[in-house]
Amino acid sequence: MSPAPPPGPPSGAGRRIRPSGPTAFLVELPSLEAVLALHAELDSDPLPGQLEVVAAARTVMVRAASTTAAERLAAEISRMAVSERQPTDTGRVQIDVCYDGPDLDDLSELLGGSREAVIAAHCGQLWTAAFGGFAPGFSYCIAQHHSLDVPRRSTPRTAVPAGSVGLAGPFSAVYPRTSPGGWQLIGRTTAVLWDPDRRSPALITAGSTVCYRAVRELVEVVGPPAPAQPAAARGLQILATGPQCLVTDLGRPGHADLGVAESGAMDRGAARLANVLVGNPLTAPLIENLAGGLQVRALGDQMVAVTGALVPLTRESSDRTEATNGPQQQPARGLQHETPIRLMDGEVLSLGAPAAGLRAYLAVRGGVDLPRVLGSAATDVMSQIGPAPLQRGQILPVAPSRRAVEPTPGTRPDPLPEGRACARVVLGPRDDWFTAEAVESLLSQRWRVAEDSNRIGLRLEGRPLQRVRQGELASEGTVAGSIQVTTAGIPVILMRDHPVTGGYPVIGVVLPADLDALAQLSPGARIDLRLG
Repeated sequence: MSPAPPPGPPSGAGRRIRPSGPTAFLVELPSLEAVLALHAELDSDPLPGQLEVVAAARTVMVRAASTTAAERLAAEISRMAVSERQPTDTGRVQIDVCYDGPDLDDLSELLGGSREAVIAAHCGQLWTAAFGGFAPGFSYCIAQHHSLDVPRRSTPRTAVPAGSVGLAGPFSAVYPRTSPGGWQLIGRTTAVLWDPDRRSPALITAGSTVCYRAVRELVEVVGPPAPAQPAAARGLQILATGPQCLVTDLGRPGHADLGVAESGAMDRGAARLANVLVGNPLTAPLIENLAGGLQVRALGDQMVAVTGALVPLTRESSDRTEATNGPQQQPARGLQHETPIRLMDGEVLSLGAPAAGLRAYLAVRGGVDLPRVLGSAATDVMSQIGPAPLQRGQILPVAPSRRAVEPTPGTRPDPLPEGRACARVVLGPRDDWFTAEAVESLLSQRWRVAEDSNRIGLRLEGRPLQRVRQGELASEGTVAGSIQVTTAGIPVILMRDHPVTGGYPVIGVVLPADLDALAQLSPGARIDLRLG
């Protein structure tokens, strides 16, 4: 069910509602000033059922608590009277830039000038931070003049280095962290754009005036090393991690306006079930393991459970070894997937390579006890918020176990996909950017998951999708499940650690209930997309 009818004539002071999945929508507005006014109204006085709002160049994204709430909010916002206002000046920020970016020469040729002319145009005017998004500390700054209005790259880079200074459309920005991105890169800086330990974590906030200054060399300020943490007397010692091992939970919703995605477990059903099995609250932090290879030693007696990917389990101690005997045989002595497992002090639990699925979850009674960032212990790999990926030898403290929580109905996940999955899609908000044949192709061909897929997004391989509209789309809010289509026609399904804004049109949104299955697909697996 959509939160509003398909886009029609503009409503309510030039606003148009564009559904973005079942519980979110874009409010399309005639100007940046109108965007800032509506955003300020919704931010200062949230409506019932409103979870978060994200301002962008020409839209405000609203995410609601339910489909019913989204429908109600869309109707109310389309009629809302809002007075336009300018952002409050929050001070001037100087950014020192070494102009040696990989796209500088191509942009010089595109703009019909020299490298020096591009640099002078970037440094020779003030920029105003209009809104945040994409990643924590990433601020879209708009120029006094539009001499540097340039298109994004036809295909985004999979990794833009932290500190890269880029241009896209009328905006300039600095990448706070290494992350994917399609902006044109003209230089780099060592300025720290996001520091959660600062009173104001973002260096540049809405209303800031930004001055870029050209320098020949950059000086990096290195802070004192973090104090060593005492080793936990009780917990889990990491003996091996496999390809990737993270601490996660159900994420940090409600901070998209700061550029912070919800993040959290890729397969939420599996994470909830793991916590239920050991008597934890559903939100307790636990371990997400990619493709097996995890080994943990119990420090003190522990109760654990493994869910998600079907991995063989082995328990070892000084005098015995217990193991599952493969996916087609009965496991030995009760050491089972989706069953509580008692580890005595010193025993080692090993997770082998998955027979089905990709990500396994290991919960421990009491929950992993690590500091929260914005209310969550989840690791966001794009924003680099939360604990660092787990390392061999690391000791994870475990919180004291609380009163056991009764299992919650509906927490058991659906069966694991075996090499393919079918995901339901709601079209929009930008399906009108594509030909009817492209929409048909999206829903009829069998897509292949590309090798470079990750927690940020699943890149799909197949026949490219053709646009009916060319040119640039102004950056706008996205949700997990959004299917962005690059200029080259390649779909990317945004996953849990997705950027909160993006500049590629979203042809449709995968229903939230189907994201868990997609999280369990390995590279090379097949995806069928169907109208939901």
